[in-house]
Amino acid sequence: MSATTKTDVVVLGAGAAGMMCAIEAGRRGRSVVVIDHAQAPGEKIRISGGGRCNFTNLHCTPANFISNNPHFAISALKSFTQHDFIDRVKARNIAFHEKTLGQLFCDGSAREIIAMLTDDMREVSAQLELTTAILEISRVDGGFQTRTSAGTWQSQSLVVATGGKSIPKMGATALGYDLAKQFGHAVTETRAGLVPFTWASNMHDSWGSLSGLSLDVHASCNGAAFGEAMLFTHRGLSGPAMLQVSSYWREGDSVAIDLTPGTDLAAHVKAERASRPKASIWTALGEVLPKRLAQQLGNEAGETASRLADLSNVAIEEIVAGLRNFRIMPGGTEGYRTAEVTLGGVDTARINQKTMESSLVPGLHFIGEVVDVTGHLGGHNFQWAWSSGAAAGRSA
Repeated sequence: MSATTKTDVVVLGAGAAGMMCAIEAGRRGRSVVVIDHAQAPGEKIRISGGGRCNFTNLHCTPANFISNNPHFAISALKSFTQHDFIDRVKARNIAFHEKTLGQLFCDGSAREIIAMLTDDMREVSAQLELTTAILEISRVDGGFQTRTSAGTWQSQSLVVATGGKSIPKMGATALGYDLAKQFGHAVTETRAGLVPFTWASNMHDSWGSLSGLSLDVHASCNGAAFGEAMLFTHRGLSGPAMLQVSSYWREGDSVAIDLTPGTDLAAHVKAERASRPKASIWTALGEVLPKRLAQQLGNEAGETASRLADLSNVAIEEIVAGLRNFRIMPGGTEGYRTAEVTLGGVDTARINQKTMESSLVPGLHFIGEVVDVTGHLGGHNFQWAWSSGAAAGRSA
């Protein structure tokens, strides 16, 4: 390439949002260059969903997103819905199936989604520059200059689709936030989201012994509640329910867990008292809860009377209430190393919700995870990538 090559649009980041943006811009006849330091496009797509890519959710709505401005995502999500993306998957003849709570996964491999996107980019002649380091971005007359290890591009529009800080081993960096600040945008507090909890130091030995055990629970924290599976690990608590509430948790908060949702636990215990009064309540609870968990709860109760015959109705109700509102104080989270997303990001106050364009710098767009919009677990973050990418691509 020459010292400086002109193009209509430069997209920084070849992830889900960046590739969707490139496709939509290319379909408008715009010349597009997509730049990424990774060796392959869509690396987070490739590893998502256990390699099968939970590419969207049938029930995706703005209510499934966290942002300082909860209304910001509405326009993009309405202009390119989950059904619009599903139609593209069907047109490509990619087989998929629904799991719990509307989550859609490829029957085969996540690579099918990547291939669909890269083929669509090829059809619109979008240029893909991989293993390319971004060295400097600056304003020039008529747009932007992007200096990279592969050369320099001058473009009318610049789209920042560099993602967040989650999973740094996949190449995540803070570049997008740095660029936002360079151009005068505020960045809200960022932290790990959809991430496993770690045990407090005084819980590690005793509770860590339950590693591998899982059960369906109803978990809540700071007003958000989710009914899904919880998994005990050597390091702490994981599983969908814990990942979901982690996005609402702050250091020092407790997590409330209903260990037996949908069960009339008090009636069960009272019936057990009538049929085998000499049994321990923890033995009786081991028929409803996993036995190892019931035993651990008994150990935590210590010298408290446990023989069913010795327990009054009031005592039973108190024990049951403690299991229906079991409180745990995590020591922390596993952080960005295993987080699926980054909470917070480029403040939406200075971004047009219909076009994702900066109101401070014409031609500058922010899309995907780099923006202060974070979805719940289950395909919602991919849908935000498709929706915000399409919004920018139809404008940039």
